Amino acid sequence: MRLSAFRPARFLAATLALTVAAAGCSRADRNDTQAAAATGKGPATELRLGYFPNVTHAAALVGLGKDLFSKELGSTKLVPTKFNAGPEAVGALLGGSLDASFIGSGPAINAYAKSNGEAVRLIAGATSGGAQLVVKPTISKPADLIGKTVVTPQLGNTQDVSLKKWLAEKNLTGKVKVTNLENAQTLDAFKKGDVDAAWLPEPWSSRLVLDAGAKVLLDEASLWPGGKFPTTVLIVRTQFLQEHPETVKALLTGLVAAIDFSNSNTADAKTVVNDQLKQATGKALKPAVIDRAFEHIQITADPIAATFPQLAKDQVTAGIAKTAPAVAGFADLGPLNEVLGKAGKPAVDAAGLDAK
Repeated sequence: MRLSAFRPARFLAATLALTVAAAGCSRADRNDTQAAAATGKGPATELRLGYFPNVTHAAALVGLGKDLFSKELGSTKLVPTKFNAGPEAVGALLGGSLDASFIGSGPAINAYAKSNGEAVRLIAGATSGGAQLVVKPTISKPADLIGKTVVTPQLGNTQDVSLKKWLAEKNLTGKVKVTNLENAQTLDAFKKGDVDAAWLPEPWSSRLVLDAGAKVLLDEASLWPGGKFPTTVLIVRTQFLQEHPETVKALLTGLVAAIDFSNSNTADAKTVVNDQLKQATGKALKPAVIDRAFEHIQITADPIAATFPQLAKDQVTAGIAKTAPAVAGFADLGPLNEVLGKAGKPAVDAAGLDAK
């Protein structure tokens, strides 16, 4: 009688012990999994990095030309990929064939918006300034553009948004023909008289001025407080950032080194950039062109995050989007600020762009 009474009790106790042990193992397993996720998968085998053959991508070009990225990446193979404009790079990022890219602010916002804030993160700046509306000498005011053809590099790219926003504010929407051409084609078309104006990044605005007789109607810097706006930033696939945080920090360390080199050794930086442009396009810039282009840019790791809400609204004004793309949560500047801190440099401000 006593035995039969105790057996269920002992069985229950054993069952409870097993349950507790199993629960403990389960919690340990979960903690191990979370810890592994937090530390990532170690260095990436390769890093596929996008860039454009423009002076506004000087930091990228210096990083490539001086092997500053490769030096920091160590065993991770760097695979640079050239693009003409932002929307192409966005397609590659969202398609998973690119890991990170130097890119204009407009397409960067679009990449974030198209993926509902999931696919990419803004991790650094690269260049402020360096975009101008250049025109035929006979055009002296905005109204002179009525009935004329104005070119931007690609539909929806940074300069395309800037132009269309400006036209809207001048009540010129629908009164000016806006078309898109690759930058080299724009130069040829301007020389032939097929286009009347173009809103372009450096060095192409300088090339039209110095090689094709254009004049500056508007420097985009005049439209922003302090003349600062993000022409080029660095974004990365969120998954890549989560899986390979140390690789991303290595890339950012190389970027900071490239920026330091560019700002401390401007003459040498121009040479490196010109060499990289020659490799990418088959032709180097004239000294006067690259000198002028460098005068209109500021090479900086600060993405000027505070401008992004306005940049998102500009897409609506430009007629590119019906509603302003959400940018809350877009920035993850923690890795950059860690790199800057180790280098004894001040942190950059996320301006609330790091919180949803």
